[in-house]
Amino acid sequence: MKLVVGADHAGFVLKEAIKAHVAAAGHEFVDVGTHEAVSVDYPDFAHALAGALAEKTATLGILVCGSGVGMSIAANRHAHVRAVVCSEPFSARMSRAHNDANVLCLGARVVGEGLAFDVVDAFLGASFEGGRHANRVAKINP
Repeated sequence: MKLVVGADHAGFVLKEAIKAHVAAAGHEFVDVGTHEAVSVDYPDFAHALAGALAEKTATLGILVCGSGVGMSIAANRHAHVRAVVCSEPFSARMSRAHNDANVLCLGARVVGEGLAFDVVDAFLGASFEGGRHANRVAKINP
């Protein structure tokens, strides 16, 4: 699977660890930044990730900031993005299965590395179930 990843300064270290984790699992990724732990504006990276998804550079994305919330708000400004903030595997899996989420947002100040890996694995391991859920997802962007 090809992913796009991005983070602000607060999420930089966790993003780097996630990159190594997904690469070890055989996934490819494009990194839209940031590339160092120097203060930056999180919306820039959420918008860059959304652009990569729009261009079909990748099928799913992972964003990391301090809480995950700012990234999800910025990413969800794009009609083709369904970004979710998850801090445990069940929500990550169900967001893919029932909501066809395509961007996982994590809070580096909320989850540790091990839990983040479990959440990422649950998100990447799930797929959209369609059926009754497809009708609901279609109503998100009227």
